Amino acid sequence: MKFSLYIAKRYLFSKKSQNVINIISAISVFGVAVGTMALITILSVFNGFDTLIQSLFNSFDPDLKIVAVQGKTFTADDERLTKILKQKGVKNYAEVIEENALLRYKDKQLPAIVKGVSDEFSKMTGIDSMVVSGNFMLKNKDGFYAVVGSGVSYFLSAAPGIVSPINIYVPKRSGSLTNPEDAFIIKSIYPSGVFSIQQDFDSKYIIVPIEFARELFEYSKEITSVEIKLEKNTDKKKLQADIQNILGNNFAVKNRFQQNELLFKIMNSEKWAIYLILTFILLIASFNVIGSLTMLIIDKKSDIGILQSLGADRKTIRNIFLFEGWIISFIGAILGLILGCILCMLQQKFGFIKLGGAGQSFIIDAYPVKMQAMDFFYVFSTVVIIGFIAAWYPVRYMTKKYLSLQ
Repeated sequence: MKFSLYIAKRYLFSKKSQNVINIISAISVFGVAVGTMALITILSVFNGFDTLIQSLFNSFDPDLKIVAVQGKTFTADDERLTKILKQKGVKNYAEVIEENALLRYKDKQLPAIVKGVSDEFSKMTGIDSMVVSGNFMLKNKDGFYAVVGSGVSYFLSAAPGIVSPINIYVPKRSGSLTNPEDAFIIKSIYPSGVFSIQQDFDSKYIIVPIEFARELFEYSKEITSVEIKLEKNTDKKKLQADIQNILGNNFAVKNRFQQNELLFKIMNSEKWAIYLILTFILLIASFNVIGSLTMLIIDKKSDIGILQSLGADRKTIRNIFLFEGWIISFIGAILGLILGCILCMLQQKFGFIKLGGAGQSFIIDAYPVKMQAMDFFYVFSTVVIIGFIAAWYPVRYMTKKYLSLQ
C-alpha cells in the first residue's frame, strides 16, 4: 500500500513525457477545488439566510404556542393551563386572540389579521425593537392603540400621528341580513407605531390590546392561543413534551419550527436541491480526473511493464493510479474548502457581495453567511466519494483493456 502511494505521488508531481498530462492534472485539481468552494459557499449562504429568518421570526413568534386542536377558541381559566404556566422554565406568557378582519382608512381597504395581546406580550418578544416608526404602545390613559405592520401601513397610508383612525370591520355573530350596516361591528383605533419584521408579518398583522379584540370579536373569556416565553438554557423539547402531556390531546403545543413548518421545510428543500445541482456540476468537473488518469496510464505503459517484471501484481499497479486519482480529489477538496472558508470569512467581515441593486433596500445590505462544521464534513465526503468513482472506472477499464492485466 505504501509502495503504491509513493509511486502515485511521484507520478502526480513529476514531469510527464507529454506536458499536456501535467496541464490536465492541474485543471483536474482546479476543477475539483472550484466545485468544492462553490458547494461550501452556497451552503453557508443558505445557513446565513436561515439564521436571519429565524432571528426575524423570533421577534414575533413565541418559543411555544398553545392552540386548540378542535375549534378556534378556548378559555384561559382552564386548570391545565394554570398548571403548565407554573412549570419550571416558563418565564412569561401572553393570552392572544387572532382573527381576520377588514381594515379601512379613508378610501382604502385591506384584509388583515387582528392580533389582540395581553400586557405581557411586549416582555415575551423583541417586536418593540422592530418598530421603525412611532413606538410600541397599545394603551394608555387616553385609550387603546394599535401597532401595525409596515406593509399594512404602506397600503393604507396610515402611520402614527394620523388625524383619522383606522376602522376595523368584523361580521357580527348574529347580524342582520337585510341591513348591511347592522351586519358588522365597526371599531376605530389609532396607530401608535409601525413594525417591520418580515413580509408575511408586515403585510398582514395589526396588533391591538386583548381587551379591544374581545370587544371587537364579541368574546368574553375566550382566547385563540397562549404564547409562552422560556427561560434561557431550558430544554425546550423536554418542556414542550411535558406541557403536551399535561394538556392532553385537546391542545397542540408548537415550537417555532412547527409554527412556520412549511417555510422552514421549503428553505431546507431549496438548500439541498442546490446542493445536489452543484454536486452534479462537480461530477461533470471530475471528468477531468478520468481524462488525466487515462492519459497517465497510456503514458506510463512502459513503467507498468517494468513493475510487472519486478513482481508487482495487478492490485498494486491499479492502486498506484487509484491513489493518484484520490490525491487529485483530496488536494482539490482541501484547497476548495480553504478557499470557500476564506471567501465566507471575507463576506462576513466586509460584505462585499451586496443584496439587490441601487435604490433597493433590504433588512441587511450584504448576503449573510454562516459556516457550519457539518457542511464541511458533507462537502468533503461528497468530493472524496466522487473522486473515488472518477478514479475507479478509468483505472479498472484501461488497465484491463490496454495493459493486459487479466
